[in-house]
Amino acid sequence: MKAIAAHEDGTEPVVIEKPRPEPAAGEALVRTLRVGVDGTDHEVIAGGHGERPDGEDHIVLGHEAVGVVEDPNDTPFEVGDVVVPTVRRPPNGANEYFARGEPDMAPDGEYHERGIVGAHGFMAEYFTSPAEFLVEIPPELAEWGFLVEPASITEKAVEHAFASRSAFHWEPDSALVLGNGSLGLLTVAMLDSTFDRIYCLGRRERPDPTIDVIESLGATYVNSNDTPVSAVPEAHEPMDFVYEATGHAPHAFEAVEALAPNGAAALLGVPGDWTFEVDGGRIHRELVLHNKALVGSVNSGYEHFEAAVESLSGLSEAFLADLVTGVHPLESFEAAFVDDDTTIKTAVEFAAYEER
Repeated sequence: MKAIAAHEDGTEPVVIEKPRPEPAAGEALVRTLRVGVDGTDHEVIAGGHGERPDGEDHIVLGHEAVGVVEDPNDTPFEVGDVVVPTVRRPPNGANEYFARGEPDMAPDGEYHERGIVGAHGFMAEYFTSPAEFLVEIPPELAEWGFLVEPASITEKAVEHAFASRSAFHWEPDSALVLGNGSLGLLTVAMLDSTFDRIYCLGRRERPDPTIDVIESLGATYVNSNDTPVSAVPEAHEPMDFVYEATGHAPHAFEAVEALAPNGAAALLGVPGDWTFEVDGGRIHRELVLHNKALVGSVNSGYEHFEAAVESLSGLSEAFLADLVTGVHPLESFEAAFVDDDTTIKTAVEFAAYEER
């Protein structure tokens, strides 16, 4: 079968041949439909993130996948079921985090991430997976199923932010999403049913397709070139919830100033090392005197995938069509890895869905 991989000495993804996998006991064989491309894939290709499987000189890319069950292999699935795989796997047998059903809370060294850390990904014509790591989705969602994984990241972040406010009565009205990439836009759409007023901050100037998407959702675009995060409360309003998806390290501290009293911010971006000056005393006071919270979040669990399926099912076809700017066949997969001002979200298509 064909797969898309990154070699340790390469700078671009390449198509390679690999044996079609055989499912072990408790595993199903899945025929891949589509696999999304995101910033993590680019970081893995560049060698700045992730880890190849032991003894391998390459890693098969892709962690945002949707496929159909080809061989259930005595699992609870049936041939033709549409499924989305979760990302984390136990590295050397089960550990306490997987035993509790909390792989997303495992620390470094206690997990592999398919397509990222220590395990091949899903960007291949077929893959196998234990049944407990496959989430069934409605057939009508097959076209967009590769968005379930990124949506699950938001489900977890929002859940943990709200949990940090669960000790008291909290009725948030306003939300600020930092970042107008594909995850930021998907989050704006997902938050629409929870918040009355949503803002999305980015660096792009008009005209721009991401700004069009933001405004089509009824949200307000904030240009950070004119209004930095710390100035948002004065320019617009203090925010009950801030969702940081940029990896711009200063945003973690600026978000504290953007929050309203009792507010919470979820940090998802992963910056590199960056030394800069902040007013630590001011940030500390804001957190303490105004009951603010910062929550870090990475990966997601099975229940977040299930919640993401429900959320994705509620989004309009028009929004999804605007968000996904390119789905490219394997023969021209390189186009899915192009990152320019016209690109929002792309995917590689390995097979078209055929309802059985």
